[in-house]
Amino acid sequence: MTSDSEQYRAIRVLICEPLAEAGVELLSQHFTVESGVGWSREELLARVADFEVLIVRSATKVNAELIAAATQLRVVGRAGTGVDNVDVDAATRRGIIVCNAAGSNALSAAEHTIALLLAQARNVAPAHAALVEGRWERSKFGGIELDGKTLGILGFGRIGQMVAERAQGLGMRVLAYDPYVAESRYRDMGVDHAPTPEDVYANSDFISLHLASTPETKGFINAEALAAMRPGARLLNVARGDLVVQDALADAIRSGHLAGAGIDVFPEEPCTESPLFGLPGVVVTPHLGASTAEAQDRAGVAVAEQVTAALTGGVVTSAVNIPAVSAQALEIIGPFLPLAQQLGQLVGQLAGGVSAPLRIEFEGEIATLDTRMLSSAVIAGVLAGHVDQHVNMVNAASLAEERGIEWVETASQQTHDYRNMVTLSSGDISVSGTTIGVSSRPRLTGLLGFEVEIELDAHLAVFRYSDVPGVIGRVGSILGEAGVNIAHMAVGRRDGDALMALTFDSPVPTIAQDQIRALEGFDRVWFVNLPAA
Repeated sequence: MTSDSEQYRAIRVLICEPLAEAGVELLSQHFTVESGVGWSREELLARVADFEVLIVRSATKVNAELIAAATQLRVVGRAGTGVDNVDVDAATRRGIIVCNAAGSNALSAAEHTIALLLAQARNVAPAHAALVEGRWERSKFGGIELDGKTLGILGFGRIGQMVAERAQGLGMRVLAYDPYVAESRYRDMGVDHAPTPEDVYANSDFISLHLASTPETKGFINAEALAAMRPGARLLNVARGDLVVQDALADAIRSGHLAGAGIDVFPEEPCTESPLFGLPGVVVTPHLGASTAEAQDRAGVAVAEQVTAALTGGVVTSAVNIPAVSAQALEIIGPFLPLAQQLGQLVGQLAGGVSAPLRIEFEGEIATLDTRMLSSAVIAGVLAGHVDQHVNMVNAASLAEERGIEWVETASQQTHDYRNMVTLSSGDISVSGTTIGVSSRPRLTGLLGFEVEIELDAHLAVFRYSDVPGVIGRVGSILGEAGVNIAHMAVGRRDGDALMALTFDSPVPTIAQDQIRALEGFDRVWFVNLPAA
């Protein structure tokens, strides 16, 4: 009989890029480890079929071509935060676990932000360049003190909070915006809560970006945002390059509206040409946020631990595509997971964030099960696309806890109209849902206290209005003129008010949204997009 240790030793791990020695040693304790550092793409494609595990950093592109060639592949480990260079969908279709070293570079990124902050305040880079070129220009490079200045932070997750703590140590006031952080977390850290990005723009001497990169945040700092910033403000970006429209930032600096910028990341990398290069007041670095010996050591050890857990039956806490659950449990819980995640997405968008504790209620037969994974799916839905790393059912709870988001679960075997029901509420926003049919399609059963029945779909609108004749016709006319086809509609009525829920085959144009919002008697109007769960 083959022992577990012998079975594990038969597993072959290929390390494609330099990895911290401590990580290599940890993997070598369990598996057969080989180095592919320096292999050409052609050699990697030719030999990858011999390996069950790939360890990569950012240079190796684990795309569909490589995944197809890796016929024995079981795990891809990314020694760093994010998995931008891995085709996660292709890996998931093959049943390959993809994990990373989430959070390993947080401290280094926060410290690099402070380095750029100080370099900006004291003109370190141009003063250095002038002196080594033989010019003593002491009077030219006078700076400003940070004490008493305001640092505005957009994105108040782990890195944003680390930056805030360090800025406070320099005597700065910190103002932060993030609708997915609880009010109590701001209070606990002594940070002022900005209700909108515009509040940050108007009140900050320095603005630091720590937002996730999503379709909604691409170009977040555009000409309009820059114009709203204080004259003489300075921008810092050690997050994602596509958050900033570089031409607009360059124009704001050339015009003198902004005093400068500290930029570590670019829309396309490697980057050797940018409209920002050479501008006065601009400090640039080549994506050095995670480039410390300590961060690389942490990443190497962390990814080794995750790979080891994935292959030896442990809990993979940074899996980005496969939840850590047994096949038996998943068979029972699985049909409700898309519903739970979409309800979370819906509440997050209807509420515009999370400002109150989440209440998650399970009713019916499902309440007899261990519902913790369903709660994690709800939280993952709420946070997805709004935090600075990939969120799934494995890491959702810990990400919510570090943001001070609280939740309460209740379970009751009794239900009235449906065999099973999941209800999620935050403040005055509540949604309920169930699944229908053999394919367990997610279906809304309640919205904001109104009874409605409608299948969840990617494009959804919710209107609350006075219950008077003609409303449905006016809404239909606006949508028809905009060329938008209504897929499903449901209406609920209560005490002189009505609620309409609609799903569409395509997004509703902005002009049509504004026309509907302007209709007489409409109290609240939401247009939301629900990514596939």
